[in-house]
Amino acid sequence: MPRLFVALPLPDRLRDQLADLAGGIPGARWVPPENYHLTLRFIGEIEGWQADEVDEALSGIRARPFDLTLSGLDIFEKAGRIHSLHVKAERGERLLHLQSKVETALQRVGLPPERRRFAPHVTLARTDRAAPDKLISFVQAHNLFRPEPVAIGHFCLFSSRLGKEQAHYEAEVDYALTGAADTAAAIPRAAGL
Repeated sequence: MPRLFVALPLPDRLRDQLADLAGGIPGARWVPPENYHLTLRFIGEIEGWQADEVDEALSGIRARPFDLTLSGLDIFEKAGRIHSLHVKAERGERLLHLQSKVETALQRVGLPPERRRFAPHVTLARTDRAAPDKLISFVQAHNLFRPEPVAIGHFCLFSSRLGKEQAHYEAEVDYALTGAADTAAAIPRAAGL
């Protein structure tokens, strides 16, 4: 069964800027630059026939290209423990519109609604083994991180394969945003993800 999620892939220039932030926190497990993305909706493990339905539903989404702006660092915590470090993304109207369309399309094919509020971000590190004071200092030291906005012309259906150290993400299907045919490199549709 494939383990899937829908996300915005990031251009190499932005990945390089994010990778420059990595390091300096003992115990943090840094995400490799090739895995940087902004999740629109986590799906999880589904049957192959459901993956085909998901692909069909996502291919029907019509949304316009937009600029993605990242702005500052933050942490996510659960039960009082910090579990990840991320760069925040501004909640622009077109980003929110695309995420809403993805959510609606997935519910129409029978997936349960996402329970968590959409908080657009790019994860930099898993931090469950890092000292909280080091994380807070790191966030404060890098909170003015503001790369140039990047043009987003497509989104992808990714598969995730768990590895020993890190998961490996692969773009299975690419969906161009309206008017973005020239900016998105087509990835062939995978039969029976």
